[in-house]
Amino acid sequence: MIWGKKNEQELRRQFEKIAYQHMDILYGTALKMTKDPVEAEDLVQDTYLRAYRFFNKFEEGTNFKAWIFKILTNTFINKYRKKVKQPLQVDFEKVEYLYADEQAANKPDNIRHIDNEIYEKLFDDKINNALENISEDFRIVVLLCDVHGFAYKEISKIINAPIGTVMSRLSRGRKQLQTLLLKYAEQEGFIKKRSTN
Repeated sequence: MIWGKKNEQELRRQFEKIAYQHMDILYGTALKMTKDPVEAEDLVQDTYLRAYRFFNKFEEGTNFKAWIFKILTNTFINKYRKKVKQPLQVDFEKVEYLYADEQAANKPDNIRHIDNEIYEKLFDDKINNALENISEDFRIVVLLCDVHGFAYKEISKIINAPIGTVMSRLSRGRKQLQTLLLKYAEQEGFIKKRSTN
């Protein structure tokens, strides 16, 4: 065992100490991946369950954030692939939620509220829409690099792809964003308007 002979209680305390500080950014990334608050919560919960189950394999002193993001990304990819193979299903709980009392439906929990504030400060609606409209593979790499600041090598480990693939996806994702956000950037004065000659 990499953590030595720690008992279950010590292991749990150590996990909680380092794991829960990443909950908001994990939820934010999960929300960008799934585009659905309920699915994002499920994805974060599955990520934490897997991370806790395999915490004894985590090497103390290495980058925990990169390790747990790898689990999040792999869990999402595995769920997404499984979902694509399944026939379309209606989740009646989601339907019921949509028609529930308006006040109750509009009360976000603490995680959603904090995360939405963070993302609203970082991105306005047009940027969020552009992010949602780029290819999933590119979106994940752009989020990991440009939002969460992971290095190419870390992203390579997180998504299980060579560094060249990471760089290619990042470049292509940024180009897609650039195309989608060109008019917005001109309107906001980030770049000079093109002449219409």
